[in-house]
Amino acid sequence: MESPKPDHPTLPRVKAAFADVKFLAAEFRGQTTLVVPAEHLHEVMRFLRDDPECDYNFLSDVTAVDYLGYPAETPGRFAVVYLLASYPHNRRLTVKVFLDPSIDTSGIEPDPALEVDSVTDVWPGAEWREREVYDMFGIRFRNHPDLRRILMWADYPAHPLRKDYPLHGRGEREMFRVVRREDA
Repeated sequence: MESPKPDHPTLPRVKAAFADVKFLAAEFRGQTTLVVPAEHLHEVMRFLRDDPECDYNFLSDVTAVDYLGYPAETPGRFAVVYLLASYPHNRRLTVKVFLDPSIDTSGIEPDPALEVDSVTDVWPGAEWREREVYDMFGIRFRNHPDLRRILMWADYPAHPLRKDYPLHGRGEREMFRVVRREDA
């Protein structure tokens, strides 16, 4: 059975504004997702906010997904996911950017392929959300005003939401100093 073509009113506006860009779009349970090439993310996001017919004036969330071991084929291993809302038009849109690592992801080395433009200049509220994605997945955001860890300590040796991170950790619990009640 062929899946229905998404008919979200934003999609034709984006396609008309970026005629040379190849987008993917999907709809599932009434939710539309627009997949944007990483090199066009910033300009598309600015368009989605500034165009009066789109007017996505609220960035609800920024998160990421690691598709390692996913049963279906995806355009990349990692996806940065942006949840947008247009209150004037009462619409929601999910925007995804797929990234493929170029080096082994089990360590903490920065991977130049896992980098995308920050949208903090478009929606200032993205600052902490992008920091969380960086901390947990190791995806870097170009031009972010303060890209540093937000949940883990500064020299934490990995990115714990990557699927190749071991469930039992890598000895982090063994490194803690035991504090007894009478010593505290």
